[in-house]
Amino acid sequence: MKRRFLLFSTHLLTLLLGFGLGVYLLPIITAPDGPAAEVLQQAERTASFQGEFRRDLADSDALHWGEGRVLVGPDQVVLQGRLAPGPDYKLYLSPTFVETEADFKRLKSTMLRVGDIKTFENFAVPLPPGTDLSAHTTVVVWCETFNEFITAARYR
Repeated sequence: MKRRFLLFSTHLLTLLLGFGLGVYLLPIITAPDGPAAEVLQQAERTASFQGEFRRDLADSDALHWGEGRVLVGPDQVVLQGRLAPGPDYKLYLSPTFVETEADFKRLKSTMLRVGDIKTFENFAVPLPPGTDLSAHTTVVVWCETFNEFITAARYR
């Protein structure tokens, strides 16, 4: 009986570990290349605002973080930096700075969902036509699948 329990436990642990690694590694393996250097340089020239993703936000941790410079221009949001890898990242513009999961959930209805983030080192996400940047102050990265706050940057 003890042997069966040990066998079951080790197999279950292996299955859970494999699933966890798959959830973490699959987005990394399938991520497309980041934007070309020309896109990043163009964003620097045309950015109307900039901010910074920092690792020290309240709900950022070892698995949920971002770091680097965020450039907000008339037609796109660009990150020159890195994000912790994960699935189903979405970019939002918020009228209020948020740095916790609770704040995000409370204010989500006031935010503009900009688009999907598919890369973890540098990204360029186009803004929807007619986006009013002055109606927002903050760029937020959120994981929809797991309802996890990743990072945020105040840009004005």
